[in-house]
Amino acid sequence: MTTLSPENSLSARLSASFILVKRKPPIDKTEWDGFFDENGQLAKSRDFICVNILERVWPLLENLHRNFTETRNNIIHDIQKLYDKDPLGNVLIDKKRLEKILLLSYVCNTQAEYQQGFHEMVMLFQLMVEHEHEIFWLFQFFLQKIEHSCVINIGVGKNLDMLNNLINFLDPVFAEHLKGKGAGAVQSLFPWFCLCFQRAFKSFDDVWRLWEVLLTGKPCRNFQVLVAYSLLRMVREQVLQESMAGDDILMACNTLVDLDADELISAACLVYAELIQKDVPQPLKDFFL
Repeated sequence: MTTLSPENSLSARLSASFILVKRKPPIDKTEWDGFFDENGQLAKSRDFICVNILERVWPLLENLHRNFTETRNNIIHDIQKLYDKDPLGNVLIDKKRLEKILLLSYVCNTQAEYQQGFHEMVMLFQLMVEHEHEIFWLFQFFLQKIEHSCVINIGVGKNLDMLNNLINFLDPVFAEHLKGKGAGAVQSLFPWFCLCFQRAFKSFDDVWRLWEVLLTGKPCRNFQVLVAYSLLRMVREQVLQESMAGDDILMACNTLVDLDADELISAACLVYAELIQKDVPQPLKDFFL
């Protein structure tokens, strides 16, 4: 990732212009339209536009984005629920900065609207890097590299469908139970994908470990579905022995916490090795291979 010099960084420019913020009028529609050319492409630098959005644009955004006020309230509500201190009481995150970054992402990202869980993901990026522009671009980079697989209206439904297909192909016995008494269980596992499994691990280091693997695109595309399949296999025997219904299966899956990332990654790699040894149906082949 290209590192911007301090004088050109989003955070530096915001700090330098902070005194002037109150004197700047909100951006009107004419000025906003001037940010784009006749083809709808950016006519100004993204950094320039981002700074202006953070400093001035609330009234205009409320008009241009139908759900802006509701989304902002949702972001504030989600952020306030975050525990922002370590065991010694030291503050770990800046909640106001987190709010600004999430709002900026919502405004600038036409593909991935804000959804519950993004605040937890961006919080981790804020622990990783220092400057606002770095956190913002790291989050955008992450979404793009994982092909928006954690976004409800883009990738999550596809992940769940392919998880069902994978179970049908590799484990017909388990699939039969999930179609019958366990119906609805797999579709209820969407938080795994929305949060990129971060609640399943015992430490931030484990979260980073899995996310780094997802960013590499190895050993295959959409590796996150193989991870989810590996998690399901951890409860498979209990589900079948106890003939669990959908809600009970979901409860069993929710007990999968404090996991070791390397062990889970290894298990998912073994699933991939099993998969490539078989005559894979075309939908799965297109999705993974």
